[in-house]
Amino acid sequence: MTDREMTDRAMTDRTASLVPPVEDRPRRTIAVVHAGLGQPSSTRLLADRLADATVRELEALGHEVTVEVVELRDHGHAIIDAMLTGFPTGALADDIETITRADGVIAVTPLFTTTYSGLFKSFVDILDKEVLTGMPVLLGATGGTPRHSLALEYSMRPLFTYLRADVVTTSVFAATDDWAQAGDRARHDDGASSLPERIERAGRSLAAIVSARGEHAKPDDPFSTTPSFLDMLGGD
Repeated sequence: MTDREMTDRAMTDRTASLVPPVEDRPRRTIAVVHAGLGQPSSTRLLADRLADATVRELEALGHEVTVEVVELRDHGHAIIDAMLTGFPTGALADDIETITRADGVIAVTPLFTTTYSGLFKSFVDILDKEVLTGMPVLLGATGGTPRHSLALEYSMRPLFTYLRADVVTTSVFAATDDWAQAGDRARHDDGASSLPERIERAGRSLAAIVSARGEHAKPDDPFSTTPSFLDMLGGD
């Protein structure tokens, strides 16, 4: 074994010794919510890339990470039902519970007519107003041209700020042309960062907030002490 190999081996062993065993690592859950309509879709692709970047950063900080994906396309009819009845049921209710229990959220939508999609907004409308209070949220959006990128700041960010979420400063917009250059980390002619650079920066920002906050405590259920109909009827 050469001196260089011995040095590399020693550095690897030292790094490994600094990382706690998996069972001892603090756990974090990231909920990824996207409103992509196609299968596959560029919106889902961006959501996955943002999740991967966040997971890498959290793991580098010593966390064990679980990613839960919520595809709004699968809940289209249930979301309308929830708007009409006032409460979600079934798989939709389960996914909302997943978001409620998460330590951080990645929310990605396609842009139509310079704003978030109707499916995305309808889902947000059925959420309890307290669900996202204090929740770290990373925003992402996809669209045809870079001209739509400001929709993240004048449309999506105010929406989540209104819901009192802790919105990450860095957001990511991916235009059609960005995907053609997704493997190129060189800066654009106008000096703008490449899509991979923006994704990594955003993932790093979300990971830092999620790591620093500690494990998210689930909000108290206001109906947890309410007796069931069976109890009120004196049934066994």
